[in-house]
Amino acid sequence: MPQRRKRTGNETELGTLLRYWRDARGQSQLDLSLDTGVSQRHLSFIESGRSVPSRQTLMDLAQALEVPLRDRNALLLASGYAPVYSEAPWDAAEMRSVKRALERMLRQHEPYPAMVMDRYWNVPMTNAASPEFFGHFIDIASRPKPRNMLHLMFDPAGMRPFIANWESVARSLIHRVHREAIGRVVDSRTDDLLKELLDYPDVAATWKSVSTADAPSALPVIPIHFVSEGQILSFFSMVTTVGAPQSVAAQELRIECLFPADDDTEEGYARLMAGSTTA
Repeated sequence: MPQRRKRTGNETELGTLLRYWRDARGQSQLDLSLDTGVSQRHLSFIESGRSVPSRQTLMDLAQALEVPLRDRNALLLASGYAPVYSEAPWDAAEMRSVKRALERMLRQHEPYPAMVMDRYWNVPMTNAASPEFFGHFIDIASRPKPRNMLHLMFDPAGMRPFIANWESVARSLIHRVHREAIGRVVDSRTDDLLKELLDYPDVAATWKSVSTADAPSALPVIPIHFVSEGQILSFFSMVTTVGAPQSVAAQELRIECLFPADDDTEEGYARLMAGSTTA
């Protein structure tokens, strides 16, 4: 949930949250009124605590503001309604069908690395190729689970020494944290994660303002160049999310697959993996 602002006057918790999301989306009460059909007067009453919206009105406002499911539950609770969206963990029984689909996708991406990440870049699931590949560079088994992909890439004791274009990759990852934040809003825990990354050696605070202009012009993606035994292995990633999620966990999970960026990498990767063992 986003950090809550201090209430003023008769403003209620619901009013505070609604104003927060309007500000985050750059919308005035008039803008939101035009998008939802809810009168500006009614919106003003809701935010000031003079009126309590119906459940449907509240959901219409949340939909128009693109509020993440976890935070829609917070809006409902602030209005006195029960939460609608399950907050059960990703491995709960109700997530079984989604988990099986994720496992199938991971298997189908063999022999290349693929992993499932939560909203904070923790990795609860991978295919067999992922620990094999990273285990070629570091003792991946010694890193406690769930492993955090960002810390793995930024840590001088992790993958950082084996990434030839580390600064470019690090800048792009910080940019991705902002771009891929659920609801496009950096919450307090994500902000803490960013601060931890910026505390690593030789990471500049100015990287938070990185733009897509830093991307190489020859490719439509930012590749990551791993150095293995003097050879450069270049990969790029594709990210998949769950369509039309109806639970918090389903919305917050994503699967990231690494693909060879060129023929030399494909051939070099095959040779590397042929001589590796699972970590």
